[in-house]
Amino acid sequence: MSATKIALVAHDACKDMMVAWVGKHWDRLQHMSIVATGTTGGRIAEAHPEITMTRLKSGPLGGDQQIGALIAEEAIDGLVFFVDPMSPMPHDVDVKALTRLAIVYDLPMACSPSTADAVLDYLAGKPAR
Repeated sequence: MSATKIALVAHDACKDMMVAWVGKHWDRLQHMSIVATGTTGGRIAEAHPEITMTRLKSGPLGGDQQIGALIAEEAIDGLVFFVDPMSPMPHDVDVKALTRLAIVYDLPMACSPSTADAVLDYLAGKPAR
């Protein structure tokens, strides 16, 4: 049985929000396997050096696709993707691709702190694979 694996992604305008969310929920996240896109993971590690996580490539350099591959391989249990709805989205295609994969594979996905709280509550109560 492996640890619950959660993927963390955040648009630039939402990275501070992700860092704060991780800090708020560190007591539960520390028992999970965390994977994050490169820049998001870097910001999290900077603020919370005690965190162990796997950092993938930056989103625009393929990190979103790496997360997508993990979804398709059913290798993650949940996705938290803080999307900035107020900025033009040059990566709109990546957002749609991850959303589509999360739906296809029935993966719990959150796009805001309150839905991320709900996904974390669900994952914390779910037995690890």
